[in-house]
Amino acid sequence: MLAALLEDINHLTLKEMAVPEIDDDSALMRVESVAICGSDARILHHGNPSVLPPAIMGHEAAGIIEKAGKNVTRVKEGDRVALGADVPCGRCSWCRNGLGNNCAVNYAVGYQISGAFTQYMKLPRLLLEEGPVTPIPDALSYDEAALAEPLACAINGLELVNMSLGKTVALLGLGPIGCMMIDLARAMGAVKVIGVQRSKKRLEIARAYNADVYIASDEENVVERCQEETGGHGPDVVITTCGAVEAHEQAVDMVAHRGYVNFFGGLAKDIRPAQILSNTIHYKECYVTGSHGSVPRQHELAVTLIETGVVRVTPVITHTYPLSGIQEAFETMESRMGMKVLLHPHA
Repeated sequence: MLAALLEDINHLTLKEMAVPEIDDDSALMRVESVAICGSDARILHHGNPSVLPPAIMGHEAAGIIEKAGKNVTRVKEGDRVALGADVPCGRCSWCRNGLGNNCAVNYAVGYQISGAFTQYMKLPRLLLEEGPVTPIPDALSYDEAALAEPLACAINGLELVNMSLGKTVALLGLGPIGCMMIDLARAMGAVKVIGVQRSKKRLEIARAYNADVYIASDEENVVERCQEETGGHGPDVVITTCGAVEAHEQAVDMVAHRGYVNFFGGLAKDIRPAQILSNTIHYKECYVTGSHGSVPRQHELAVTLIETGVVRVTPVITHTYPLSGIQEAFETMESRMGMKVLLHPHA
């Protein structure tokens, strides 16, 4: 089989490898679609303690089960499935209480578990017993199903801010996650959704999601405009769906009293610390949280939301490549020339 092997920092090589052997407790999945995540780019350029080269990355994936061991009951040959990233250990208090993305071990596909930038991947026992392996219906394309993973992360983010009926929501960053959150916020009760984006190209793509207000952050004062759009009160919920430290600062400045801020987008290690006045939080009595990853329950819900059309993912799929084009695919993703870039390993 063909696989993209991370051999060192900035060294991703296409290689012919043996198809993984499975045992009685594992399964083999033919990878039909896998998306490139921003975290894959960070691993490629900066490494990660949980990714030990030579390694295969890729965690936003969907495919078909080719083989299943005799002890495997969760999947069978011919099943179409989508995979999530975070895999609970199943033993610690976090995992036992349904919060596996906070597990100290923090197993993940494409990290400790060999990932999906390949034509075939092994689904080991832990992934099958504890992780996000979700059946997908025939009507759902593999490309759409692969994006259940980032949507599950979006669900986790909005659940953590107690999203509910009647709230106004500001999304600072309209990449793939920000766009999905427009639909998701509406489904969870938002009465007004404000989208903020710097890149003009991404702003135009995001208009397909019909947010109530679009703000070009390079041209307008984002804090003032968001307050104007909410009658001077500020949004009830502000999500930083980008990796800009300025967005973190703006989020706290604009949020309504008793509102919620979620630092959803992580920041690079070399970015300056955010300058936030704690008195702003003190006097607003607002809540500031963060979120990362998801749990299997949220991945299952994400598949259902995509299947039923509640959250649309096809508008953010702008580029597809064969696995042999993975270098160009990374360049396209990192240049922000489009939105979501997917690989078709058998194309």
